[in-house]
Amino acid sequence: MEISVKPVCEGELNASIGCPRSRSFTNRALMIAALADGRSTLSNCLDSDDTRHMINALKQLGVNAALIGQNSGTIAVEGKPEAMAAPKKTIFAGNSGTTVRFIAAAATLAEGRTIIDGEARMRQRPIGDLEEGLRQLGAEIKTSHGFPPVTVRGRRLKGGKANLDGSLSSQYLSAMLMVAPYADNDVQIEITGDLTSKPYVDMTIDSMTAFGIRASNRNYRELSVKSGQKYSARNYFVEGDFSNASYFFAAAAVTKGRVKVTGVNPKSVQGDAKFPDLLGKMGCRVRKGKDWIEVQGGSLKGIVADMNSMPDTAQTLAVVAAFANGRTSIMNISNLRVKETDRIRATATELRKMGAKVTETENRLQIEPGHLKGSAIETYNDHRMAMSFAIAGLAVKGMVIRGAECVSKTFPDFFRELERLC
Repeated sequence: MEISVKPVCEGELNASIGCPRSRSFTNRALMIAALADGRSTLSNCLDSDDTRHMINALKQLGVNAALIGQNSGTIAVEGKPEAMAAPKKTIFAGNSGTTVRFIAAAATLAEGRTIIDGEARMRQRPIGDLEEGLRQLGAEIKTSHGFPPVTVRGRRLKGGKANLDGSLSSQYLSAMLMVAPYADNDVQIEITGDLTSKPYVDMTIDSMTAFGIRASNRNYRELSVKSGQKYSARNYFVEGDFSNASYFFAAAAVTKGRVKVTGVNPKSVQGDAKFPDLLGKMGCRVRKGKDWIEVQGGSLKGIVADMNSMPDTAQTLAVVAAFANGRTSIMNISNLRVKETDRIRATATELRKMGAKVTETENRLQIEPGHLKGSAIETYNDHRMAMSFAIAGLAVKGMVIRGAECVSKTFPDFFRELERLC
């Protein structure tokens, strides 16, 4: 599917919009609620490809999870961790990294052999570090040379100490932490290398705490969970998603307009909550209230930004940088090469199509403005490519987004919401 994005006049955009629901918090809440004994009610959940894959995977493990409020995004989960069992059929997770990694950990508690697989791209996304980490905790797990499909023979997790390389993905650590309370012994995870995407670990621990589990975090170098704790079923509200809200903030930046996003927590542990502050450094005016953030676009200038703690907004910032005066350097983003696509290469390629001057290295993007023109943008089946470059279409004529349906992964209503915003 191709979608043409129509530009708005400079300064014309003046709107308020509710914050999109969070994929990351929804999938964490689903996983944890499945491990809690009893009925949990999760509200404000995102309905997307990724969350549906998570729900279906949990159902295959024997967890009863059902949507009970379409508009409110309410899901009821009947957790029975002791009754989880391996399904007869392979669990298909599409291209959902959180589903493959979280369910691989959950399957260590399920009786029998569980096989987890995904799309062709998912088979190119590494999971070997999680395999090794779970193996050190006593799991019987096997991958295809460090990539899906994943086979787990589960029932009990011994626990103990594990070393985990955290440089590629924090999801490995999150997966291990969430199942750690049910190990036979205390779990202690020592991180080797520099842990990437640290705020996502904060989100995991925050979610675990909400359901009654205490986890210790010693400066992201050593994390531990006491054995014998149990998750408590509860009612849980999923907070708004700053990753997807970033597109609306970026819309204000590139059009010199004003966008107010409501239903957000400016003090959220989400790393992407700092994205508006980066726009402030570029020349936008940023205002924050108790449950809202407003960005007013201005004359943009290039900046240097370390995006290791907020990688999901690196592409958004790269697109905004194409409209700035001067050079923008986006640093410490090597893990973007193993996402839904090689996001560094894909972003550089499509920005060059538009006329921007882009230099890429293994872990950096450097963008300088050029004479921008409309282009047909390839999305590489990556939702964040589609949404980031759609924002450029608000300021440049002739932008066409190819494969636009890929936004269903995390934000199915994106283009409808963008049209409403403008």
